Amino acid sequence: MIKKIILYCCVSFFISCGSNKAVVRTSRSVVSPSKPVARTIRKPVVKPVTKPIVVKVLDTKPVVVGDNKDISTEILEATTRVKVTTAMVLEYIEKYKEIAKKDMIEYGIPASITLGQGILESGAGTGPLSVQANNHFGIKCHKEWTGPSVKYDDDEAQECFRKYDNPNDSYRDHSLFLTTRERYSSLFKLDKNDYKGWAKGLKNAGYATDIAYPTKLIGLVERYQLQKYDAEVLGVDYVPTKIINTIDTTKMVGLSDADLHQVIKGDTLYSISKRYNISIEELKKKNNILDSGISIGQKIIVK
Repeated sequence: MIKKIILYCCVSFFISCGSNKAVVRTSRSVVSPSKPVARTIRKPVVKPVTKPIVVKVLDTKPVVVGDNKDISTEILEATTRVKVTTAMVLEYIEKYKEIAKKDMIEYGIPASITLGQGILESGAGTGPLSVQANNHFGIKCHKEWTGPSVKYDDDEAQECFRKYDNPNDSYRDHSLFLTTRERYSSLFKLDKNDYKGWAKGLKNAGYATDIAYPTKLIGLVERYQLQKYDAEVLGVDYVPTKIINTIDTTKMVGLSDADLHQVIKGDTLYSISKRYNISIEELKKKNNILDSGISIGQKIIVK
């Protein structure tokens, strides 16, 4: 009997120990949910908050592009050739036509020639020299120049070009440049409305080294009807020039941009023919061009 009592006590002891272990396991299971709580605290996404930094960078770009100094530097480093549209040329003419007419009255240089040279030499005010130095006529320093200057690659590397405070000074200096040099004196014996004679005379007197300079200048004068400003100064009736070297726009119907080339400063029929592997004669035929004259902004069929 005593043995049964002892056995009963031992069994009861072990049972009670087993129930205590179960309680311990239960208490631990209550603590385990704390782990998800920790993960929830870390969960807020930080990345979306930092992403607007990208937007800020994009927003600053127009400010950089709009800064004139940055534009001039970028153009100088990027290219020496400029691409202009007809609208840009017309805007340029509107801006400087009165200066050209005033200088015609004072110095005797046809306004059409002054404007034509300004467009050609400055790329309608977008070329590197006009942007950086307000030099709209490509006038080099020469030995008598004592004003500010800039270095620029032209016929030779790092040549000296005159720098002006504003474009108006460039226009005035252009007039003085032509009127104070003996080699240009023969030009002033021509009629004031003889823009063709002036264009050829400028080349013959050494103003430009480009053999096509007169053709380009005449093409600009006629394409944009610059002679009308000569007529206004002279007080005579203006008869619009019939432009021969222009393509019939009906020929462009169905053509893509790849079929056309828009003339930029420095382009010649020869350079365009080499670029698109087409003969000069074929270019002339496709575009109704009778001579070698092409104008900035003109669209030419190349395929």
